[in-house]
Amino acid sequence: MSKNKKVWLPAIIAIVAAVLLVAYWLYAHGGGEPRPRIGDGGKLQGGGPRLPRDKEEGLGDYFTTIGTVALYLGAGAFSWFWFKRKLKSPSPLVRKAGKLLYAAHKLLGWLTFAAIAVHGVYFLMTKLHDDKIYTGLAAFAILLALIGYGYLINKIRHKQMRLIHRLLGISWVPALLLHAGGSVIAATAACLAVGGLVWVLERSAGQADKPIAEER
Repeated sequence: MSKNKKVWLPAIIAIVAAVLLVAYWLYAHGGGEPRPRIGDGGKLQGGGPRLPRDKEEGLGDYFTTIGTVALYLGAGAFSWFWFKRKLKSPSPLVRKAGKLLYAAHKLLGWLTFAAIAVHGVYFLMTKLHDDKIYTGLAAFAILLALIGYGYLINKIRHKQMRLIHRLLGISWVPALLLHAGGSVIAATAACLAVGGLVWVLERSAGQADKPIAEER
């Protein structure tokens, strides 16, 4: 196998795993009627020992919030994309924000991974047969590959590493959308709004520079 093909292999495995998990989720809930799940012994619900309901629901809210926070951390990490080629922007605000995100990009990625891992482990332990487990695992499979490529970008000198990292980031969104719905839409909208703001600031700065150029 050529080096070009090898570098794509982990990403392909992650995407295939995510697709299979989503396919099983669709099968398990086909026609709106939940079917028995793997390891369920033919039952529709199950799981290990559970906390008292009021305590479980209270903790569940906290861990759900951690998952939501992770979405916005991920959106912040992806927002670096809008500034990637703008570090010499005519807008001082864009330049400063770009340098800040460049410095924070990896940290935001690791914080996203940590928050989602905590969120996921809790629900795997308390709600193993919840409807959203499979879509959550699908999103996590892509996240693992995304983090892996991000970690190795500067260690493996290959021109396609950044492209794969970016494509995995985009692929992560539909998997998250199936898992978290409206929260993902809001986080994605916030990320797109950052891109729109960068465009507006650059356009404004460019127009402000025109009269100076014309006077010269």
